Amino acid sequence: MEIFEIEATITELLLIVAVVAIVVQRLRVPYTVALVVVGLLLSFVQPVDVGLTPELIMMLFVPPLIFEAALHLDLNVLRRNLPGILTLAVPGVIITTLIVGGIVSYTTGLALPAALVFGALISATDPVAIISLFRTLGVPKRLSVIVEGESLFNDGAAIVIFGLMVGYAVSGQFSLTESILDFVRVSVGGLAVGIALGTGVAWIISHVDDHLIEITLTVVLAFGSFLAAESLHFSGVLAVVAAGLLNGNLGLRGMSPTTRIVLNNFWEFVAFLANSLIFLIIGLDI
Repeated sequence: MEIFEIEATITELLLIVAVVAIVVQRLRVPYTVALVVVGLLLSFVQPVDVGLTPELIMMLFVPPLIFEAALHLDLNVLRRNLPGILTLAVPGVIITTLIVGGIVSYTTGLALPAALVFGALISATDPVAIISLFRTLGVPKRLSVIVEGESLFNDGAAIVIFGLMVGYAVSGQFSLTESILDFVRVSVGGLAVGIALGTGVAWIISHVDDHLIEITLTVVLAFGSFLAAESLHFSGVLAVVAAGLLNGNLGLRGMSPTTRIVLNNFWEFVAFLANSLIFLIIGLDI
């Protein structure tokens, strides 16, 4: 794809995102659903090859979305509700994977390993529309934290389980003990990478008084923690969760009020852009 075509495609996608956002405010329909529908309609009128592979989408869009969500979670409230969140996130994802995989295998005749891969693929929840509704209705903060926290951790759990199920489907062999140990290794390793990098960046930010530099450091942290953990074969998603939580709580203490406002506005825009493009691309690729 030529440079001009890439620039034109990006401009068109951003224009579509802005127009859809304006229209749904008047129609009061879910924004993400509207984007998928618009993308689907556009693909019928004129097929668009965005040229993004699943790996590239994972690298480009997942880190900022996860980081922004973790950045705004209250660590104290999260800690108080952590047992419930982890119960929903880890066992919930495993049970969903098994149930969906079993039903798909039974009803379609698909081999169980392949059906479990599909089950793991759709087991994570996306509370974007629900959280937006929560903010409109003014529901208790504890409920919002539980839903957002569960979503963050089940994203990490689902990706780890998906990897294990793909390995099972490819090799045809499955060891429960080995899978549990691998799950723990990948999860704990990802959290450790995120904590280490998040602590380091939070310390640097506390010694810097320039909002442009501080925002740049958070961008480096969001993508850097993901890439570092993945390169070590740990969970990049959980690394970003840990890094975001640390900087959204400890890191903010070293920021001026102006930096906090600018930082929140910046990451809100980045998350909006990433989330919008993902759902639009889903519609275009259906």
